[in-house]
Amino acid sequence: MSLGPLTERAPAKVNLTLHVLGRRADGYHLLDSLVAFAARGDTLTLEPGPGLSLRVTGPTAKAAGEGTDNLVIRAAQALLARLPGLDTGRFHLLKRLPVAAGIGGGSSDAAAALRLLARANRLAPDDPHVAAAAREVGADVPVCLEARTRLMGGAGETLFPPLALPRLPTVLVNPRVPAPTAAVFRALGLQPGATIAAARQAFAEGLTRRDLIAVLREARNDLEAPAIAVAPVVREAIDLIGAQPTCRLARMSGSGATVFGLFDSCRAAAAAARALRAARPGWWVATTMVG
Repeated sequence: MSLGPLTERAPAKVNLTLHVLGRRADGYHLLDSLVAFAARGDTLTLEPGPGLSLRVTGPTAKAAGEGTDNLVIRAAQALLARLPGLDTGRFHLLKRLPVAAGIGGGSSDAAAALRLLARANRLAPDDPHVAAAAREVGADVPVCLEARTRLMGGAGETLFPPLALPRLPTVLVNPRVPAPTAAVFRALGLQPGATIAAARQAFAEGLTRRDLIAVLREARNDLEAPAIAVAPVVREAIDLIGAQPTCRLARMSGSGATVFGLFDSCRAAAAAARALRAARPGWWVATTMVG
């Protein structure tokens, strides 16, 4: 293989809305979620060559790990199982995002690994083997493959067409306390086979930033209450960011514990982030654009 090192961004995934519509008999929950992606994220590099390995560096490297539990390796192995002669190589993950934080860091890393392997092996971006590997690795990996704003349904496998919505100045806040996904869904308490009647939310293209935030305010994240039961600091984070005078909406992303605040301008978001860092210096606080 003559290719040099290849690099992909692995952006944070933000669930701007998350409605739980039921639970399948196999235990998977049925979701209706508007998913967008942030300018903040991890960086994954592949140096094509023999073997398969992963080195992880960066602020949250220790929590991410380098072994087979890391979704980068699991994604590569899933694709290798489908294409045994696949060329692989040495991955280097620069890990910046908090781990198990409701912003899809591991899923986005896995999706970046699949994109890199597709590039290295000259596979089409929509190659069915890549899509199948994404579905095997995790429910959020398929939506991270293209990393574009869209509605996501089912257990993550149903992806609706990308949406052209305004990018939103955002502050992401993580109190550095875990809210394990399995524990949050257990706290939700929905029994297998249960269904919840709800209309799918519509998002018209051409909305202004203020109009989009107004529409989002009519939605919710159904996992907030169970996440707060698992990690009460989530409530504190929502209240703290929501109390910033220019915050238009404060909500939890995914199953937590990361919370986001939406603002009218980057200047307002930056000012709020400074206030949050001063109030909670031990928390992870990042300004970004989401959309």
